[in-house]
Amino acid sequence: MITLPKHFLTGSIPPLITPFKDGRPDFDTYGRLIEHQIANGTHGILVNGTTSEPSTLTIAERNALVKFAVDAVGKRIPVVAATGSQSHAETVELTEFAAHAGADALLVVTPYYIRAPQRGVAEYFIDLGRRSTVPLMMYHIPGRSAFKVEMATLERIAEAIPHFVGIKHAVDDHAFVTEMLARFGPEFRVFVGLEEFTLSMMALGAQGTMNAAANLAPREIAQMCEATLANDMPTARALHYKLFELMRAIFFDTNPIPMKYMMKRIGLIDRNEHRLPMVPATPELEKRLDGVLERAGLIG
Repeated sequence: MITLPKHFLTGSIPPLITPFKDGRPDFDTYGRLIEHQIANGTHGILVNGTTSEPSTLTIAERNALVKFAVDAVGKRIPVVAATGSQSHAETVELTEFAAHAGADALLVVTPYYIRAPQRGVAEYFIDLGRRSTVPLMMYHIPGRSAFKVEMATLERIAEAIPHFVGIKHAVDDHAFVTEMLARFGPEFRVFVGLEEFTLSMMALGAQGTMNAAANLAPREIAQMCEATLANDMPTARALHYKLFELMRAIFFDTNPIPMKYMMKRIGLIDRNEHRLPMVPATPELEKRLDGVLERAGLIG
């Protein structure tokens, strides 16, 4: 495995939402969201993650969001591009575009729906890794992909691709975090993919979190990461409890339905707009989320 700079791909790298306006990605608002993240100390941004509703976007739209983000950030923080699809051909197109556009790292979800065998997923990532030298990470989310990676598969990829540097681990499996870090060493970038486990997995040695709640509270989640990495557990624990209800609220309905409502409610976006089959929050959910925002101090 290649050696990365000490602070590269660490800390809080939130998956940004995709704001829509009249059915199309709203790049003006997207630019404001990027600046909001940078101003609040976020350590990087993830473009086209699950929270971005990528399966409702066209390839051209996903590529346009990556290009826009790279240009808007201007190397101030890392831009991680999520380039996976259920189709290998689409993933190749998205991955090659992001690499050429200047993304700092690539995050590829394990192929979903197809229920590929372990050896097939290993060859899939090896093929992608051979197409560029940009640091490559796996997005491991069995709850959506119906695929749970095994250690032998990660080993096979790492042996073939030196720039395979990490994983976004979105499953409640703390033991596997320990296994990965014991096998690949503390330099292997394990990113927490389930919000409420940010503190506990980082305490085991995960390098950061791709936490959707950082769309709402970027400064506090960045601070929680910084405190954990500095072994300041009292501060990290206090922030964990402060943020815990907000992090769980992300999943009161399918992500990002609660997220977009809360972002509109606190004034970060003007429209709570989705693409089908995603739909806005119900009035009952809005009321429940208002209570979360009030207790978090985000609305009066």
